[in-house]
Amino acid sequence: MVQFNSEGSWHAPVPGPPPDPTAAIDAALAGLEGLDQLEPVEHVGRFDAVHTALTEALSSIDKV
Repeated sequence: MVQFNSEGSWHAPVPGPPPDPTAAIDAALAGLEGLDQLEPVEHVGRFDAVHTALTEALSSIDKV
């Protein structure tokens, strides 16, 4: 099955198991380090970035 990305280009799925999203998850969670050093207003951007990364990782696992 052909898949289209958000820019409208396409790619065929690669055979085999899906890529391991562990590195992306670890990198996203690392973005939460040092929150105690930031102003609370800056927390929103960090949490939003982590939420986006985790959503993408979950989508790749579920092939949604």
